[in-house]
Amino acid sequence: MADILADVAGYYSDRLAEHGPTPRGVDWNGEAGQRLRFEQLVRIIDRPKDFSVIDLGCGYGALLDYMRGCFKNFSYTGYDVSSEMVEAARSSREPDANVRFVWGDKPSQPADYCIASGIFNVKLGWPQAEWRGYIGRTLDILHQGSLRGFAFNCLTTYSDADKLRDHLYYASPCELFDVCKRRYSRHVALLHDYGLYEFTILVRKAI
Repeated sequence: MADILADVAGYYSDRLAEHGPTPRGVDWNGEAGQRLRFEQLVRIIDRPKDFSVIDLGCGYGALLDYMRGCFKNFSYTGYDVSSEMVEAARSSREPDANVRFVWGDKPSQPADYCIASGIFNVKLGWPQAEWRGYIGRTLDILHQGSLRGFAFNCLTTYSDADKLRDHLYYASPCELFDVCKRRYSRHVALLHDYGLYEFTILVRKAI
């Protein structure tokens, strides 16, 4: 996946340089939509405190800020393939023994939960088949890196035709739901009812 990840890193580094550490800097339209996405993703977390989470594709760390308003006493590790994003996340926060930001594309050790927001959306010029392969390999990473479960989101094939963009990837929610049920867990939820042109999948390993 090295070539794909290099392209993705360059794309998001450019967005950060243009818009700074803001939702636009990670290619979202605004803060309201970003918070709505986070609300769906953190539903994978089934305990109020004392857990660990990996944020794969953490950007400038906005998920951490959101989670601090919802949970207590958790450890957070954010990974991103853009070194500029990692530096932006580190430099904007006071040191915290329970928080790490790491330049990389996969966890060095598992956490209770893995979360990935938006990392499957921007395919740039990559062919559909190769991008689907990248998604499959990354889902394996999320599975291997989580003890209790993982969550991710994708743009949906149910988007209106006039909203589609060539550089973005629109995934089939039913197809990915089936993949997760067959490969990772019997306990899978598909969330497609929160008003955005996307969906969220929660994969629970422990019930």
